[in-house]
Formats: sequence, C-alpha cells, structure tokens
Amino acid sequence: MIFLNTICRICKISIVPFIYYFAAITSLQAQVEINITRGKVEALPIAIPIFEASDPQTLDLAKKISGIIANNLQNSGLFRVIPTSAHIEKNLSLNQAPKFADWRIIKAKSVVIGRVGWDNQGRLRAEFRLWDVIIQKQLMGQQFFTNPNNWRRIGHIISDALYKRLTGESGYFDSRVVFIDETGAKNKRIKRLAVMDQDSADIQFLSDGKNLVLTPRFSPTRQELTYMSYEKGVPRVYLYNLKTGQRQIVGDFPGMTFAPRFSPDGNKIIMSLSKEGETNIFLMDLQTKNVQQITQNNNINTSPSFAPDGDRIVFESDQDGGQQLYVSSLSKTGATRISRGEGRYSTPVWSPRGDLIAFTKQYRGLFLIGVMHPDGSGERILTEGFHNEGPTWSPNGRVIMFFRESRGAKGGPQLYSVDLTGYNERLVPTPYFASDPAWSPMRK
Repeated sequence: MIFLNTICRICKISIVPFIYYFAAITSLQAQVEINITRGKVEALPIAIPIFEASDPQTLDLAKKISGIIANNLQNSGLFRVIPTSAHIEKNLSLNQAPKFADWRIIKAKSVVIGRVGWDNQGRLRAEFRLWDVIIQKQLMGQQFFTNPNNWRRIGHIISDALYKRLTGESGYFDSRVVFIDETGAKNKRIKRLAVMDQDSADIQFLSDGKNLVLTPRFSPTRQELTYMSYEKGVPRVYLYNLKTGQRQIVGDFPGMTFAPRFSPDGNKIIMSLSKEGETNIFLMDLQTKNVQQITQNNNINTSPSFAPDGDRIVFESDQDGGQQLYVSSLSKTGATRISRGEGRYSTPVWSPRGDLIAFTKQYRGLFLIGVMHPDGSGERILTEGFHNEGPTWSPNGRVIMFFRESRGAKGGPQLYSVDLTGYNERLVPTPYFASDPAWSPMRK
C-alpha cells in the first residue's frame, strides 16, 4: 500500500501575485488542452534533476525514480524533458527554492525537485515539489510512504500527479497492459498471456503457451482479466485475478466465442457467440450466470464494447453488406449505423471518457487506426500501416495502443501507441512479438 501526504501547497499569497499565478496556470492548461485535441503538441519544457538521496543506500533508487518520471512525461508527447547535462544549478535541495534565473537560461518552464529516503518505520519515503520557473512559485508538493518493492509505482504515481497538475487532466502512468506474447516460427506461434507496466517494465507471463490464448481484456474496476483459451481444442472464456493468480471458467458456450469484454461496473461480460451460421452478441452476468441475447439476426455481429454509461454498446456488423460500426442501447431495440466512410470498419472500442470510439479501418490495402464521435461524426485517422489492429484506450482516454504486423517471413506483430493528435506515435518495446493489447484501469 502507498500512503500519500501533502507536504506543501500555496495557501496564502498576496492578491496581485495570486491573480498572476492563477492566470498563468489557466493559460498553461488551456494551451495544453488545445494542443492535445486540435493540433500538433507544443511540448512543455520541464527539468527533472536526479532526486537527492538521504543516504548512499537510496542513491540508486533516487536515480531510478526520477528516471521513470522523466521517461513517462517525455513519452507522453506533452513534455520536453531537458537533459540533466544541460542543467546549470546542481545539488538542489527539497527544502530550498531553485535558482529560477538558472532554469530560465535553459528555457525550463517547470522544475521538479525530489528526495528519496526512509521513515522511522523502515518504509521508503519519496517527496517532490513542483516549481513554476516563470512565476517563481511552488505549484505542488507531496510525499509518499511505501514498501521499498513499490519504488517503480512511486515513479508512476508522481508522474501522474505532475501530469494532472500541469495539464488539468488525469494521468495514465500507474497502469498496466495485458497482451499476447508471441514466439516461434510464423506458422507455429506459441502464444502466452502476458502483462506489463504501461512503460514496458516488469513483464509477467500468466500462461505457459501450451494452449492458445486470445483477446485478453481488463476489468475497468479490478485487476482482473477475461480472455479466450483453447484448452483441449475447446474455446472457453476465463477470468484471471492478477492479485491472487487464480482463474475460473466463465462458462462453456456451444459454437465459437469471440472477444469477451467487461461492462463498466465489472459485473458482466459481453461477447459474440456463433451458432448455426449466425453470430450474435450476448451479455452474461458474472454473479448469476444468466445470459441475455442482445442482437437477434442472421448476420455477423461481433466485437462489442460498452460505453461508459453502461447502457450503450458499439459493435461491428455486416447487416448492410459489409463490415460497419453500429451503436445500440441495451434498454431499447434496434441499432444505428455510425460509420459512413469508404472501407471496412472493425474492432471498435469506446473511450473511457465516452467522447470517442476508436476503430480499425481497412481501406485501399492499408489498415488504419482512427477515432470518431459516438454519432459517427468527426472521423479522424491517427495512423496507418501494412497491418494495424486492436486499438485499446489509456485510462484517461488520451492515448491509444495497438499492434502492427511487419511484412516478411520473419516479421511479426509489435505494440505501438499514438496519442489523439496522431503525432506522438512510438514503439512499445517487448521482449518478443506482441499482439492484442488491452489497457488496465488505474491501479489502486
């Protein structure tokens, strides 16, 4: 468990500096908001000196924690972390304000000063303060106490705090990604269930590769997964608890089962089942095991995904003759087609913010990853490639992860991420090939 205390905030300042302080922060937040949603990001220059250590034993942890923070903010595309080699002021102290003139010379807008040590109970203590170089004021300060084994999470939690204070939106760094790890020859791939931190660290393999596993998905409320596994050639839907390592069969379903996903409250899963040549969408209550059929036609209806309101779903269907996207309400009958562009649409996923739906689109020989509003308006392509597929949203709805297949006999899938501007695309490194990612909620 990680404990949080606030060690310093601006409480009382004179009226003139307060007006200037408030205006500066409001302007900064508005600028970041506009950049995120409407155009190329103008990254905020920020300095993150290596945290000071209370003793030689914590020096390595101090370097690692400040390094995690720098990497997280840099990778978000919203920040430009100034290299430590460019820093003029050295040996900063948590208990003293920085020399703002030195930081203005290297064009830093913000400086993060931190310290790592121990409390009297033997717990790891990490503290930081965020300073605005322009207005020469402290913006926030916090300290954390935890088991030393949680040092990586401390770096992510501080990153989230900084991200929120400087952008006005929640971060996504203290989260994980489940995916399918793939090894071996292209026609004999061994596929294992794997999970890692969002920055590719701390990879854990959850299955041994003896049985085919597919479509892992995180619960939005718990550190729990649902996925498909073909044990003894029979497709079944499983639940896997990441805290206990226990798994259980959700149920045996006749025919083929596809792409199970959780409801927003985590108490139900929605999936498509194929029976007698028809593929329809079904909803299952995980407590009662009751199953409700949602679509009732002789078309192929698959890849359902819930809206955050828990009533609407988006799915793909060929009811109009080709792969298109539809939105339906669980409390009403009928479905509305929302995709109107050329090409075939698939794998829709509703944003946790509720404002957008991500999708894969096949058009003119390319696989595109894009977003649109729930009514189908505002379609926008974020990235394209030989074979892009499987978008998944970060917990704050600002970044999409997906996998891209490379060409050739020795090629294979790799994970990538891209933000909503479409400019900040990057490879998400994994030890081997990787496909079908799914982002977790924020850890608690």
